Amino acid sequence: MQHYLDFEKPIADLQARIAELRETADGGPVDVRKELNRLELKSEQMLADIYSKLTPWQKTQVARHPDRPHFKDYVAGFVEDFMPLAGDRALSDDLAIIGGLGRIEGRRVMVIGHEKGDNTESRLRHNFGMAKPEGYRKAIRLMRLADHFGLPVVTLVDTPGAFPGIEAEERAQAEAIARSTETCLQIGVPIVAAIVGEGGSGGAIALSSANSVLMFEHAIYSVISPEGCASILWRTADKAADAAEAMRIASKELKKLGVIDKIVPEPLGGAHRDRDTAIASLGKAIARELAELEGMPSEKLLQKRRNKFLDIGK
Repeated sequence: MQHYLDFEKPIADLQARIAELRETADGGPVDVRKELNRLELKSEQMLADIYSKLTPWQKTQVARHPDRPHFKDYVAGFVEDFMPLAGDRALSDDLAIIGGLGRIEGRRVMVIGHEKGDNTESRLRHNFGMAKPEGYRKAIRLMRLADHFGLPVVTLVDTPGAFPGIEAEERAQAEAIARSTETCLQIGVPIVAAIVGEGGSGGAIALSSANSVLMFEHAIYSVISPEGCASILWRTADKAADAAEAMRIASKELKKLGVIDKIVPEPLGGAHRDRDTAIASLGKAIARELAELEGMPSEKLLQKRRNKFLDIGK
């Protein structure tokens, strides 16, 4: 069943009318095909109009859509021969971050990313994509392994932020995030990061300090969630829409600031409406970036990566 966001109510009403007409067309004596075609065209035009002028808060809702593809969907879509590698070799295996070896268009890579889950059971198992210290330490281990064998690293970022629980703080959450960010900046192999949904706080930066940072058209990337920002500045989450506007969390704004490098277009109505097309589009975009970075000396990769982040906001 299609899940409609609040601002999509006019489309939902129109789609309901189209569904009723389809039932009539299937078994009724009246030919309603002309009216059906008219309403379908109107629905498509309405969808295009709404998505051409989304506010930052509306983009936040799209980025969080429950039907949006997740890490396992991208891996199934464009990573061949994926072999997961588990555990941080210190405490446990954090399923909020998954990583492993695979191939993208024949090129051997290490793929690491957040997994949110797609139903109640899996969301709890993956902790809604909110990693604990052992998740970032697993990412560090896999990045260093990739560096040792000269393999490019691809990261897929989709998290509201790192897990803020007491046990995570007891196990040095901030230190793990800092070490993961440091590792991104230290390894001598190409790193391509893609913000595919939510890029929240240090939990996102720990996997996205890359040579090339891609971002889906309707994804978001920010130092804190709009609700969290509103709670700090206005003492109420009701101002989340205002916070989203002020923080400039949308892809076009971030591209202007130099925080990201390239925007990956989404299918009309968001990645959740045509998952296969969105997944294929991201796979092609990542493959192009890997091809551009291939063969570049480690010293040059490191210098370009360093300069990229020092130049943000200039």
